[in-house]
Amino acid sequence: MTSATAAEAAAAEWEEAAQKVLVARKPCFGLPTACPTCLPVFLYLRMAQVPFDIHVDTSFPDADHIPYVEFGDCVAFNNEKGGVIEYLKEDKILDLNAKHPSASSPDVLSTKAMVSTWLADALQYELWVVSDGSIAHDIYYSDLSWPIGKILNWKKSREVKQELGITKLNAAEKEEEIYQRASAAYDALSLRLGDQVYLFDDSPTDVDALFLGHALFVLNALPDTSVLRGTLQKHDNLVNFAEHHKAQLLEASSSGLGSSSNPSSSSTPRKRATGRSYKPKPRAKKERTEEEKTFRRRAKYFLATQLVAVLVFLSLMGGADSSELDDDDYADYDD
Repeated sequence: MTSATAAEAAAAEWEEAAQKVLVARKPCFGLPTACPTCLPVFLYLRMAQVPFDIHVDTSFPDADHIPYVEFGDCVAFNNEKGGVIEYLKEDKILDLNAKHPSASSPDVLSTKAMVSTWLADALQYELWVVSDGSIAHDIYYSDLSWPIGKILNWKKSREVKQELGITKLNAAEKEEEIYQRASAAYDALSLRLGDQVYLFDDSPTDVDALFLGHALFVLNALPDTSVLRGTLQKHDNLVNFAEHHKAQLLEASSSGLGSSSNPSSSSTPRKRATGRSYKPKPRAKKERTEEEKTFRRRAKYFLATQLVAVLVFLSLMGGADSSELDDDDYADYDD
């Protein structure tokens, strides 16, 4: 099947699908999904006035295929074709930009690139490098045991430092560069927006969804001490843009578009609303045999030793992160 034929089949599947489902990270900080990657997709679908359900996935906190959209037998994954929004646009399934004759103009493309790079880098920096890890924990790891969440957070933090080119020797310079670019991006977006409702013309584009997702996360998830949040708040029209569309797209529950106020979870069974709590009748306590008692003692000992092993690993990892691991990053300078 050629790419054109596949795109036509996917578009037909979209039109015929009785239900469309966005699988995303959990809601948090007053947002329907607190994941900076998932939120723009949610907003894009809302701006396109597409009815859809949202399911929460907590099984794969470090997976790059989330978010994804299911429709019929098709799935649009985040790690394919440049992401969910690009997939929907490329296959001519759902393209907000199609209404804009100037959507492919250098101005639009450069604005999109600025949001996707300079602002995205600054948000990654604050979330994974500057933060103490509590925000990322609430979004990604709160359903995991503490040691696993701690390890995954450390792993992601190190990956972001490598992606941004941050080393011990250039950390201060990189931070200044990241925030300067973010400030310049906000200045340009503020000038571009003016007193309009959308960034381009009188209807939304994918750039609006991308920036709105960024702005809502910065304003609602990042702390008051955040440099990025403080920089954004200097631009009243950008803050008003975020607040206006938040009210229109997220808080107007009577619109009938998008998810319910309680998104279902794809990793935990949904509970039935019975109107009253149900408590099972307690069963008579069964006397344990010697074999069961021995097994339970051994199981507790095994879990305890595993916990000790994880703690030892984390302590060694902390030392490696500040010495051996950093030495690898700066090996070029030693040469």
